Amino acid sequence: MPPFPPLLEAEFLRKNLDAVLARIATAARAAGRAPEEITLVSVAKFHSAEAVAALARLWQQGLRGDKPAAIGENYLQEALAKRGQVEFLAPTNPVEWHFIGHLQSRKAKNIPGNFCLLHTLDSEKLACVLQKSVREIRDNGGPAGMRQRVLLQVNIGREEQKDGVHPEEAEGLAEVVSGMPELALEGLMCIPPFGAAPELSRPYFAALRELREKIENSLGIALPQLSMGMSHDLELAIAEGATIVRVGTDIFGRRKTPSRPE
Repeated sequence: MPPFPPLLEAEFLRKNLDAVLARIATAARAAGRAPEEITLVSVAKFHSAEAVAALARLWQQGLRGDKPAAIGENYLQEALAKRGQVEFLAPTNPVEWHFIGHLQSRKAKNIPGNFCLLHTLDSEKLACVLQKSVREIRDNGGPAGMRQRVLLQVNIGREEQKDGVHPEEAEGLAEVVSGMPELALEGLMCIPPFGAAPELSRPYFAALRELREKIENSLGIALPQLSMGMSHDLELAIAEGATIVRVGTDIFGRRKTPSRPE
């Protein structure tokens, strides 16, 4: 069951979406950028399919109806189940699904065909599994030109408890992945160390942007996407070049965390 009656939930989501989109627009203009350059990924981890379907309907009703709502999920089992439920609840409201959580290589075969963008590629082993999965889909009648869009997750703060390649390893992995025709490497992603003040995130966002530029120049490839910035620091991320921000709490509200899905 949704946490609110349907009409109240829709109004709650509309108010929150309006506020977040206004923040994005203000930050983009302050940085001399167009708001349309920024993709909002609404993070639905532990939130209901009903809430996601309500958001998808609102999105198409005029909030940003020029493109589908982008929904981010952290856990594969939850995401796949929710995707089917949302397609049933809101069949005429398209959704782009983004996988933004840690991904075990043994589960990576479930990404192609289900998620338009994987934000958390962090090893050659994982890339090889994705590559094999795309090939299998194509060989079994899938689109001939199918490619899995990916971002490299960079552990920009070198935190032991976080996933991602260290900055000095990113160029080598980018070179390997960019040579895989089944994968489309589009940029970098990071989760900076959490600080009490949002301003503490800014040096890490700047470092990711500079790393992106270094890799582009060294390898001669374009990496247009920077996925960085969340509810508390999205303005700073946009100022430093974010093209994708990932916002959960400020859209869906807080929710009691259940037992972690597999």
